[in-house]
Amino acid sequence: MKIIPPAFEIIAPSFGSSFYFSKYVENANSKAHLWHYHPEIELVFVNGGSGKRQIGSHISYYTDGDLILIGSNLPHCGFTNEETGNKNETVIQMKPDFLGNGFFDISEMTNIRNLFSQAKAGIAFHGETKKNIGKKIESMEQQPQFERLLTMLSILNELEISKEGTVLNADGFSMEMQMQDNDRINAVFNYVKDNFHEHITLEEVSELVSMTEPSFCRYFKKITNKTFTKFVNDYRLVHASKLLAEKPISITEICYESGFNNFSYFNKSFKEFTGKSASQYRQELRSVLK
Repeated sequence: MKIIPPAFEIIAPSFGSSFYFSKYVENANSKAHLWHYHPEIELVFVNGGSGKRQIGSHISYYTDGDLILIGSNLPHCGFTNEETGNKNETVIQMKPDFLGNGFFDISEMTNIRNLFSQAKAGIAFHGETKKNIGKKIESMEQQPQFERLLTMLSILNELEISKEGTVLNADGFSMEMQMQDNDRINAVFNYVKDNFHEHITLEEVSELVSMTEPSFCRYFKKITNKTFTKFVNDYRLVHASKLLAEKPISITEICYESGFNNFSYFNKSFKEFTGKSASQYRQELRSVLK
């Protein structure tokens, strides 16, 4: 089996700026579906819509837009596609030292320094923070460079003091590993992303990364704080959540399209994962999205 690592993305700052800023209309972000990473810290605001996201080993489904902070070298997939239904997507990317060596070491930057540290595991913001910061991010498009920089620092400070953030990869998960670890774990993530509809065995995944099955199981749990089986099931359940929201097909069809071959097991797993039955989840989501 061929190992396909996540794409390393080279990012150039916007002209006349120390960081990159870009706003995409609807699903125009052509890199959204790619599994990629970069040394830059990334702040993404998706205005409206709903979709699937994977950041490190965390997989989830968002509704009513998204506001995400992704740490340096944390692999992720983009958040929008033709099914998302968002108005636009704004992406800001900055190197951890984008204002020079030592700038974030000064006392006034303590909050932002703490935020960058937390972002190594990925953070999703919700509630009023998502709404208010989203507006500020979009207003940056019309600002001159200096004002845009001040707005950026203000946004980062507000995110750090917000109580409406959720760390996505719990227990200090970080993809800042040795290169061999990076290649291995990302090969596994890629394989699951491309094959979750099918039956995936421990044997084939262990072979993919040249490990024995017991060694692979211990390794995967150590790196991600999840068993491999749970990771695959979570991926399938989030895909099922996406289909429940976006496709007018039966729940039985959704079960099999998401890679489950046992309907009762799917129902049980979905309720454990979301706290709701699949039909209840679909009904409640429809009322939210109207």
